[in-house]
Amino acid sequence: MKKILFVTSEVHPLIKTGGLADVSYSLPKALAALGQEVKLILPNYRALKLTRNVQLRSVLKIGSYTVQLLETTLPDSNMTVWLVDCPEYFGMAGNPYVNQNGVAHANNAERFALFCRAAIEVAMNRAQLDWKADIVHCNDWQTGLVPALLSLEYQCPMTVFTIHNMAYQGLFSGLTAAKLQLPSQFLTPEGLEFHGMVSFIKGGIAYADKVTTVSPSYAQDIQTAELGYGLEGLLVYRNEDLKGIINGVDDDWNPENDPLIVQNYNQYSLHLKTQNKTALQERLNLPVDEKVLMLGLISRLVEQKGIDMILDCMSELMALPIQIVLLGSGDKSFEQRLIQFAATYPQKMALTLGYNEELAHLIEAGADIFLMPSRFEPCGLNQMYSQCYGTLPIVRNTGGLADTVVDTLPETIENQTATGFVFNEANAGALLETIKRAMLLYNFPESWRQVQVNGMNRDFSWRHSAAQYLDLYSCIE
Repeated sequence: MKKILFVTSEVHPLIKTGGLADVSYSLPKALAALGQEVKLILPNYRALKLTRNVQLRSVLKIGSYTVQLLETTLPDSNMTVWLVDCPEYFGMAGNPYVNQNGVAHANNAERFALFCRAAIEVAMNRAQLDWKADIVHCNDWQTGLVPALLSLEYQCPMTVFTIHNMAYQGLFSGLTAAKLQLPSQFLTPEGLEFHGMVSFIKGGIAYADKVTTVSPSYAQDIQTAELGYGLEGLLVYRNEDLKGIINGVDDDWNPENDPLIVQNYNQYSLHLKTQNKTALQERLNLPVDEKVLMLGLISRLVEQKGIDMILDCMSELMALPIQIVLLGSGDKSFEQRLIQFAATYPQKMALTLGYNEELAHLIEAGADIFLMPSRFEPCGLNQMYSQCYGTLPIVRNTGGLADTVVDTLPETIENQTATGFVFNEANAGALLETIKRAMLLYNFPESWRQVQVNGMNRDFSWRHSAAQYLDLYSCIE
């Protein structure tokens, strides 16, 4: 059994801005289920949704700041969560990274440096908790200083640094180094220095014992100039210590016992899936027709997710015998164009701006196809949810999408490995061609059903992913 300190800037359901929160909720629980002793640590943000009792465990002096270390437990679990409490840094309104106007907090470098130093005190058993970590598992740039600073400690725990998205690097002015009182040996091209700036994510990549990311293909992608964001050389250098491990799917996403859908079903009762389509059509005021091909999309409406490709072929899509249901928010120009299409084609398209958990589940259960044409995708979750629900994903051949969806071709239909549709080029023409390819298969119900069953039989459980992390921990020397 290993003592694992899981260091993260967000965790569902306490606070969430993206997929990191889901991983930080599910992976520690899966590791605990495999017999490991896991503790979570995150900042005590004002916006935390705490439902369990919180108690003061210790008081730490970090630089000129007095920090309280609070303790609670993860909802639906007995897992310990330590909260780093410093109202000056974590007590402001807004989400963990930006204020109420969507502007990054001006002192983010100082905030997360303090958090990292507090995590080190806990990991090194200097926080009056009588607990020392064997492994410190850090996540994304907000925790990148932990492996760097731990490298200065005597008999420090082993470190793992997971990159969830290379696009977010924690880059700050070179003057920040003095503010943070970073040791001079870090301020080199081999350390945290990045073109005259300080890079938090580089601290994790350069100093951690092992570096992981959230899919094998993305581990390769970030070693290229296109997706390495200037750090591809360092990632190539760390190649032997870099591993891609696919994220898992939470138990909440299971059509057999999902309480948020109208009709539960499994691979043996797929005929019941259409009841969810009917419910979705009724809810969104679309014509009720169980035979029409329904496309679903749940996404941030940003260029990374390929929304522009969908918009660029929307007129051609609306000429096809389909319905399309969209849920999400993001770029205002994309939102406005979608609003116009939805108003022009109210019988064929339904748009819901924002996010609604119940509607997200119903879309996964009710749609026939899930659109996910991302330009890049470190892992992605909805393409896995879709396969669990017998909803065939259409994805671009990138990152975690490439690793989790098997294209439907004559040979993959024959050997029963096909689970969706994959295209290569990031343009509207390639996407439209793939949608038409899916429409052809939809006209052959037996083949369509077999592809649904193939996807529903895939093992995307967190237990499988957690076992790979345990193997990784075990091989750190």
